[in-house]
Amino acid sequence: MSTAAALRTILTEVDPSWHGTGNDRIAPELLAAARDSAIGRRMLARWLAANDAPALLAPQPGAGFGAAALRWPRARMARLVRDLGALAYAPAIRAEVRREPVRRLKVALDNSYLLALDSLVWDGKVQANLGAQLAAEIDQALRAGDDQPLFDLLDRRGRAELQLWAERRDPGLADWSRLLLPRELHDNAPTLFAHLPPEVVERLYTHHGARPLTA
Repeated sequence: MSTAAALRTILTEVDPSWHGTGNDRIAPELLAAARDSAIGRRMLARWLAANDAPALLAPQPGAGFGAAALRWPRARMARLVRDLGALAYAPAIRAEVRREPVRRLKVALDNSYLLALDSLVWDGKVQANLGAQLAAEIDQALRAGDDQPLFDLLDRRGRAELQLWAERRDPGLADWSRLLLPRELHDNAPTLFAHLPPEVVERLYTHHGARPLTA
C-alpha cells in the first residue's frame, strides 16, 4: 500500500477527538474536508505526528509507513485487547466457582473464557492483594444486569496491558491503540499497572497478528 493510501486509511479510523483540543479542535465539517484532500491529509498527519503519534507516523521507507495501523485495524485490535483483558483477569476467572457467574462468564467471553482458563498460556500467579482486587472487580461487573460493564472492565485492563508492552516493543502500535478511542477515554482512564508477563502479551500479539483480517 502506498504512503498516501496508508495515510488515508489511518485518518479514516482515528477518532476525531485527537484532531485538536478545546477551542482548537477541528470542526467536523472541516475535518471531513481535510480528509478528502491531499493537502488536508498531510496537515492532519503533521499535527498527529507532532503531538500524539510520533512513532506511528514517522517517515518509513517503502511500505513501512503506518505499519501498525495497517496491520491492526479496529476489529483485530478489539479482539487482541479483549483477550488480553480476559487473560489478565484469569486469576479471578479461574477462582470463580458459583454457578451463575460461571455461566455468565462462559456466555459473555466465549473463546476468551477458554483462554483465561488455559494455564499453558499463563499460570495466573499474582500476589494475594492483586488477586483479591481482580476478584472484587469481576464480581462487581457481574452484578450488573447486562454484560457491558464486564466488557468495559476487560477492555480497560487489556488496553493497559497492551499499552505498556507496546511502548517498549512496538511504539507505533502504542500510538495507534490510543488513537482508535476518544481522547477523553485515554485522558480520564485510571492508572492501571500491567501485570501480565511481557512474553505472554507478545504471544497473544503474535497470534492475533497472524490471523486473517476477516477471522
